[in-house]
Parts: sequence; structure tokens; C-alpha cells
Amino acid sequence: MAEVLVYVDHVDGAVRKPTLELLTLARRIGEPVAVALGAGAADTAAVLAEHGAVKVLTADAPEFTEYLVVPKVDALQAAYDIVSPAAVLVPSSAEGKEIAARLALRIGSGIITDATDLEAGDEGPVATQAAFAASFTTKSRVSKGTPVITVKPNSAPVEAAPAAGAVEALAVTFGALATGTKVVSRTPRESTGRPELTEAAIVVSGGRGVNGAENFHIIEDLADSLGAAVGASRAAVDAGWYPHSNQVGQTGKSVSPQLYIASGISGAIQHRAGMQTSKTIVAVNKDAEAPIFDLVDYGVVGDLFAVVPQLTEEIKARKG
Repeated sequence: MAEVLVYVDHVDGAVRKPTLELLTLARRIGEPVAVALGAGAADTAAVLAEHGAVKVLTADAPEFTEYLVVPKVDALQAAYDIVSPAAVLVPSSAEGKEIAARLALRIGSGIITDATDLEAGDEGPVATQAAFAASFTTKSRVSKGTPVITVKPNSAPVEAAPAAGAVEALAVTFGALATGTKVVSRTPRESTGRPELTEAAIVVSGGRGVNGAENFHIIEDLADSLGAAVGASRAAVDAGWYPHSNQVGQTGKSVSPQLYIASGISGAIQHRAGMQTSKTIVAVNKDAEAPIFDLVDYGVVGDLFAVVPQLTEEIKARKG
């Protein structure tokens, strides 16, 4: 069976959930070979093997942290040259998409970004994507070269499938461009204790109807009761009620959770483009004609200031 390269997203050896999802998808089209780079790369092997990696290629060098993405592209290309894979899968983060695009250009291959599903096909892997602000679902495949595909978080279940996970050192030669852009400082992001927005299985978002930054605690309380991430519409962000880093939409972040709860959000196309691929959508809005109700699985016509706190209390009560 052909091998499939999977780029590992990890933090000091702790593998992030989207990578484990990629391993599930990779097993549909071949044997996963994981590529882990940077500090703690070797520590990822046990978890990757548990989830189907037949081999783990690791490399650590100062260039991976001291410079931007090019050193990582050099390493992924080195792995590509060794393995000659049937496909290369990368998590669909901002950095992941840049790495994938640069690799595809180097190896002369087509690229598919923001896939939400992947299956084997007679002429190569077939990816499912959302198009035109998620108004349509398309099936795509790369017609030239080795497919390079980025996959949105929460697109596949995490399934254990123990494999050998043999660790091999990856020899990387950095090109002249690798040290072109140096990282001179880093400021740790303040932790909220909530999951990362783009990776969260549940997202609770607030919009114009929240009517002020001082009221966003209602959205946060519901999110915390569910162990969810907090999102916001563009209107709420533009008004200064919530940080731009939490914006969901065409000019913000694209999310695809198992459950998306929209409170006080009308459902303009700008917002829908960032959340329409969510598996289950629930909306609370006092306007029965709000466009958001056109795409929801469950809708509540009512005042969010009455509905959301009741929902929060009910969830807490059921959790005991």
C-alpha cells in the first residue's frame, strides 16, 4: 500500500488533535508516515503510532523555531523525496496552509485547501470542500503531481489504530531562503482555559444581539458549561465587544465543530462562510426572519438574555 505523509502539529511533543484526525483520513488512502519537527519531535512517536503511523520521521534544529515556515518546508520536502508518497496531508491552520502551498509549488503538484473529508478514488484521493461561502459542497482531486491537501479541524473522528511507529531521523538540508525571515521575539498568548477556536468540538458565538462587551459573559458562561470555545460575529468584533482573534467568518476564522451555537447573530453571508460546515447548528434570535434560521438544525425564536442563561443552568444541572 502506498504511503501518505502527515505533517505533525505538536507543542513540545504534545500532538494536537487535528493531526490525529489526519491519521484517520490518511489510513483511508494508504499507510501514514508522520513528519514531526522541532523540540519534542521524538516524543510524539508513541501517540502517533497508537493512531496509525507506520513510521515517524523526526528532525530538530534551531531553524525550526528561530525562523518562519521555510525551514519546515525544507524538512517536509526532504521527507517527500525519501518517501515518494501518494499524498501529503497538512492541518488547515494559517501556518499549515502556507507550508502546504510552498511544498506544492516546489514539487510541481496541485493543492487542495480546507478539505472537510477525504476518500480514496480510482485516480487519487478525492477531497470534499465547501465552496462559495459554504453554499455548495464539492468533490475535488488533484490532476497533476502528488496531491497536497490541507484538512480543516473536526473533519474526521480520532480513531486508535496501533501501528509500528518506527522512529527514523530525517536529514534536512536548509536552503538559502530558510533563514530569510527571523523571529526576533515571542509573546505568549494569555490562556483563557478554553479550547482553541478552530479546533474546538463545540463553539458558542455571540453577535450584535449581545448588545455590548459587558454582556458577553452570558456567551462565555454557556461556553464554559459545555467546555466550548467562544466565537464572535464581525459586528461584535467591529464594535469592540470581543477580540478579533475570536471572530468567526469570511474575514475571521473558519470553524467546523460538531456543535455550533449562534446567539444574537443574524446570519449574514460573511458569518455563514466561517461556520456553515459545522455538523449541528443551533441559533437563538428574537427575529424569526433572521437568515441564520435558513441553515440551522435547531432554532429558538426568543430573547437571548432569557434563553441562554436558562440553557446554561439546565446544562449545569444535568451535569450534576
